[in-house]
Amino acid sequence: MPLSRIITLIVGLIVILGLSLWLIDSFSRLYWQFSYSAPLLGNLLLFLLILLIGALIAAFIYSVFVIRRGENQRRQRKQRPSVEVPAAKSEAASSTLEAVKQQVAQIQDEVTRQALLSKSREIETYLARGEIQVVVFGTGSAGKTSLVNAVMGRVVGKVDAAMGTTQVGETYCLRLKGLERRILITDTPGILEAGVAGTEREQLAREVATEANLLLFVVDNDIRMSEFEPLRALAQIGKRSVLVLNKSDLYTDEDKEAILARLRQQVRGFIAPSDVVAIAANPQSAELENGGIFQPEPDILPLVRRMAAILRAEGEDLVADNILLQSVRLGESARKLIDTQRRRQADKIVDRFQWIGAGVVSVTPLPVVDLLATAAVNAQMVVEIGRVYGCELNMENAKELALSLAKTLASLGIVKGALQLLTTALQLNVATFIVGRAIQGVTAAYLTRIAGKSFIEYFRQDQDWGDGGITEVVQRQFQLNRRDEFIKIFIQQAIQRIVQPLQGSSQVDEEELDNKSLQ
Repeated sequence: MPLSRIITLIVGLIVILGLSLWLIDSFSRLYWQFSYSAPLLGNLLLFLLILLIGALIAAFIYSVFVIRRGENQRRQRKQRPSVEVPAAKSEAASSTLEAVKQQVAQIQDEVTRQALLSKSREIETYLARGEIQVVVFGTGSAGKTSLVNAVMGRVVGKVDAAMGTTQVGETYCLRLKGLERRILITDTPGILEAGVAGTEREQLAREVATEANLLLFVVDNDIRMSEFEPLRALAQIGKRSVLVLNKSDLYTDEDKEAILARLRQQVRGFIAPSDVVAIAANPQSAELENGGIFQPEPDILPLVRRMAAILRAEGEDLVADNILLQSVRLGESARKLIDTQRRRQADKIVDRFQWIGAGVVSVTPLPVVDLLATAAVNAQMVVEIGRVYGCELNMENAKELALSLAKTLASLGIVKGALQLLTTALQLNVATFIVGRAIQGVTAAYLTRIAGKSFIEYFRQDQDWGDGGITEVVQRQFQLNRRDEFIKIFIQQAIQRIVQPLQGSSQVDEEELDNKSLQ
């Protein structure tokens, strides 16, 4: 209670007490005066005095009670979160979904486009429905299904079965007092199972877990590294998690506390100590002296209390956060697909222009190989790559970019390096006398390819060369395109497109010379 309120209460009590004493004294004087002359009137005054004292006491008690109740209500209002989904997060999710739809419209593959649109509609439906998804996750032997059974209060899946009982994510509905939203609890297949089928089930479990509002990660002892990694990965993408130590009835109280302490230490930093709880979802039965079997009740109260506290305090935020997360993930998937689609289109443009540039240089050979000679060809390539990435460039700007990159290639010694690399590769595949005529065209094609690949990176990064600048991008592309496996394929293509046509023209020239000599 604030100090000012306490002072006001004390002053008020003093005033009330002073008035009470004054009234009592006044009434007592009147009573003695009337008791001799008018006893009936004296008794009436005494009765009024008693009523007045009682009223003052009742007013005092009531005022204290009202103040205390008001304080409690204010405290509860501070602790109780809003029952509405945070507007900013909801609007962000809706905006992200709208942006995703616009991105999806750019995807050319019909099957992929429809799949993403279907996923966006699912998120929109989830946004409107507002259910809380609780996912039970962990190894097949940790007792996940038994936990779900105990929480639901009825058998909803097989228990005490071999690993891998849950083939798909099975979902059930429950209600919690004080929470208007429906809670969907999903039992997932176990992770870390052997074989191809086990790997497929684990992948399904991970997909379901990434869509959870609240994750119940179940273990039956210390957490292993193979369990720790998926738990940490899910926490890193923003999954609110509770670590559940099941089968605690198998341990002494001392051992149970020691295991809980180790678990809290292992997950420190991404799971709060209060979110590590111990339960016994399906306690072991015990044989009685009379031969009967005693089956203890499931001990899941710590988990139910913690889960209820989290959902009541954070449920609305968890729903909004999860919708926003799913929207962002869908947007990332759409962007990756669009990027892959654009890269394929841009690669085709580079492949086409590299051989166009080679043809220009082969027809008009120069004393030295220089990309400046094919500046117009490369400028047109830049325009077309830019168009793929939604950037319209005029020829003047495209020529400036092409010349800038050509100068970078020359300054880094890549022109000379490419000439030596390709000369050696050609000499191993064709006759020496053809190499001299072919090398300029092949090298021009190779350099145009490096330039085109560099421009693709430039447009992928929204017309930005990145922190390392144009030099780093060009050097990286040169290293990628000088690998042995690529050079072999490139030389074979060059032989078909450049060397063989040159050989054909050489034979024609020789035949013409022979005809002239015969004449």
